[in-house]
Amino acid sequence: MSNTEEWIKQVPQPRPLAAGEQWNVFLSYRSANRAWVLNLYDVLRRYGHKVFLDQVTLVGGDQLVSRLESGLSSSQAGVLVWSSAARDSEWVSREYQTMEQMLGRKRGFRFVPVRVDATELPTFASLRVFLDFSAYPDGPNGGELLRLLHAVVGQPLSEDAARIALEFDEASKRAAAQLGAAVRNSAPDRIKQLFAERGAPWRVSAALGCKAAEGLTKLEAYDDAIALLVSLQQEFPRAIRPKQLHALALVRKARNGGSDADVVAAQEIVGELYEAGEKDPETLGIYASTWMERFERSNHIAHLKQSRDLYAEAFELARDDYYTGINAAAKSVLLGSPRDLARAAELATRVQEIVGTEPRGDYWMTATVAEALLLQQNYVEAGRNYEAAVAMARSETGSHRSSWRQVCRLLAKLNPTPEDGALVRKPFEHLIDGDATD
Repeated sequence: MSNTEEWIKQVPQPRPLAAGEQWNVFLSYRSANRAWVLNLYDVLRRYGHKVFLDQVTLVGGDQLVSRLESGLSSSQAGVLVWSSAARDSEWVSREYQTMEQMLGRKRGFRFVPVRVDATELPTFASLRVFLDFSAYPDGPNGGELLRLLHAVVGQPLSEDAARIALEFDEASKRAAAQLGAAVRNSAPDRIKQLFAERGAPWRVSAALGCKAAEGLTKLEAYDDAIALLVSLQQEFPRAIRPKQLHALALVRKARNGGSDADVVAAQEIVGELYEAGEKDPETLGIYASTWMERFERSNHIAHLKQSRDLYAEAFELARDDYYTGINAAAKSVLLGSPRDLARAAELATRVQEIVGTEPRGDYWMTATVAEALLLQQNYVEAGRNYEAAVAMARSETGSHRSSWRQVCRLLAKLNPTPEDGALVRKPFEHLIDGDATD
C-alpha cells in the first residue's frame, strides 16, 4: 500500500446529516486567507463533506451574528481560520464567541479553530487548542490536515493515524520547501520536475499542485501552468481552486500575446463556476478580469462595465477584500463619467482603509496600496509603494507586467504632469512601454 493510500485509509467518513442539518462543515475566514481556505474547501469536499463557505462581511454586528448563527445551526462543525491577516479583533471575537456558544446550544457540534501562520493568538482564544497550519501557508496538508479531518467529525486519531500524521508532517514540509525554493529561484523546469515526481503530499490535496501552477504563472510560463492544471483537474475533478487558476493562467497568457481563444476558454471555465453557484470573490474577480481582457480587445464599453460590476459585486460580498475593491475603483476611473469617478473615489478610500499607506508583506497587497494612492493622485507615495512591491518580488515579472498595464491605463485617464507620471513609471523601468500598451 502506498503512502497516499495509507493516508486516505485513515480519513474518517463525514457524519450523516440529521434533521435540520444542511452542512457537515461551516468555514469562516477573512478574504486575505481565501486561497488557503479554498484549498481546504476542496479537500473537505473531496472526502465527502458538504461545506458552507462563509465570506465574512462586516456590515453590522447584529446582522453578522444572526447570519453566523443561522449558518452554524444547520452545520455539524465550524472551522474558524485565524492569521495575521485577521487583524480585526472585533470580527475574530464575534465569530469565536458565536462558535463557542454553539458548543453549548447544539449537541454534537464541533468547533475547530485553525491558524495558518505563527501569529500570536488573541487573548480570548489563548486557552483553546488551535490546529497549527503555520508550516503550510499555501493550503492544508500533512499530518495536520489528517488531524483536522478527524476533528470535524469528533473522532480521535487511532495509533496508525497518529503515526501516519507524523510521517506526513515531515514529508509535506520538505515538499513545500522544495517547491517554495523553486519559485523563489525562478526555476520553472524545477517546478515541473517536482510536479512530475510528486509524491504522497502532492496527492492527498491539490494545494501543492496549485502552488506550483501559481509559481509558473508568476514566472510567465503560461503553457506549462495550463498543462499542469489540466493534469491537476483530472486528479482532483471536484476541486474549485485548480479551475480558478486555470482561468487565471489563460487570462495572463492572453494579455501577453495570447489569442482570443485563450480569453474564450478562460470565460468558459469561470462562467461555468459562476452559473453553478460558486460565486466566491475569487471566482468573481477572475471572471471580471476576463471581461477586462475582452474590453482591451474589443473596446466595447459594455465589456468594461461588466468587468467593473463583477469586481464591485465581489467587493460587496467581501468588504475587507482589497483586490476586488481596488479593481472596481480602477475600472470606474476608466469608465470616466462623473458618477463613475465619484464611485471610484469612494471605493479607493474604502480600500485605503483596509491596506493603509505603507508597503505590506507581499507583492499584490503592496501594489494595491500603491494603486489606491495613485487613484487619489498621490504620485509620490504611489511610486514609493510600487518600488517596494517590485523589490520584494523581483522574479515575478508576470505580476510586474500586470501592474504596469494597469498603471498605464490609469495614467492615461488621470493625466498627471510629466514629473508626477515619471514617479509612478520609474519602478517599472525594467519593462518595455510597448509591452504594457499593446
